Amino acid sequence: MAMDGKTKTVAQLVGVATFMGAMAWASVPLYDWFCAVTGYGGTTGTAEAGSGEVLDREITVRFDANVEAGMPWEFKPVEPEMTVKIGQDGLAFYEAYNPTDEPIAGQAGYNVAPFVAGSHFSKVQCFCFTEQVLMPGERVQMPVSFFVDPAIVDDPDTRKLNHITLSYTFYEIDLPEDVQESLDEGSQSAANVN
Repeated sequence: MAMDGKTKTVAQLVGVATFMGAMAWASVPLYDWFCAVTGYGGTTGTAEAGSGEVLDREITVRFDANVEAGMPWEFKPVEPEMTVKIGQDGLAFYEAYNPTDEPIAGQAGYNVAPFVAGSHFSKVQCFCFTEQVLMPGERVQMPVSFFVDPAIVDDPDTRKLNHITLSYTFYEIDLPEDVQESLDEGSQSAANVN
């Protein structure tokens, strides 16, 4: 059965639309993977352990903290910067405070500047790997364990860097289901007592 011109055109347009939808759906994970592998856009790497090699050259890591508009948390680095040897394990802390009377969940996005340093900055452990929940009035210190890869001195784009800025922005997210269920159960128990 042969297709007429209109049917063929409609079939082609449906095919193009389906292909474009599939590419849009796949673009975010592919972009995230690309950034993680290349350090593009200041995306940092992750590591299971420290570098194992420490150079006799220091670099200063500055710490920056932000919250999205409307996020009520107070968020700041405990220390504004530290100087570490390249390859040395560093441990920094950020402090978050929930001044409200409601539990609030947050997830941190992050990057480093200058962007070209992203592929040479690795985090071993970080509060940004998981969502954080702060109860009303709760204040916490959250660690980030990191190192600057010794390969930074061999990269023509980064070998003269003397400082890197690690920046986080907290975004409000929905409370995790288990936390919400626990709060709902607590509310029902309190209502039953009264």
